[in-house]
Amino acid sequence: MNKKRMADLKARIGQSIREARKAKGLTQKELGLKLGVADSVITNYESGKQNLTVDTIQKVADVLGVEVSSFFK
Repeated sequence: MNKKRMADLKARIGQSIREARKAKGLTQKELGLKLGVADSVITNYESGKQNLTVDTIQKVADVLGVEVSSFFK
């Protein structure tokens, strides 16, 4: 996958995380606390600046009560 497509994918996943977090009524700080990371890490996830492992994506999905596949739509 080229750099542009990878950046687009990370941005799309980040946007999906942001939407799911807001739908759940959580702040970045609250989500970070539930995941055991700083709110700045959540900011980086949502902006597509942080690479997410499969394990991390699963943890985020579990905390937000969504399917992992929803992040890829």
